[in-house]
Amino acid sequence: MYISIGGDMAVRDRSIIGIFDLDNCSYGKKTREFLEKAEQNGEVVPVTDELPKSFVLTAEYGFHRIYLTQFNAATIERRSKSI
Repeated sequence: MYISIGGDMAVRDRSIIGIFDLDNCSYGKKTREFLEKAEQNGEVVPVTDELPKSFVLTAEYGFHRIYLTQFNAATIERRSKSI
């Protein structure tokens, strides 16, 4: 099944590794380093032009992607549980 993460974008539910709230987890040095490295490697995909509230980490076919979304993490989690 697919989960809508905004901006006409959907990801496979079984490819999701984690859903993270940017307000809470971006304070950590390791998380900031991880996001910076992923952006340098071209693994970050902005879903919309709006200010992101969370990011979804996925892995599929050996590739990692980080989707920045305007939805909060709780909204995406609810969508994943309603499937």
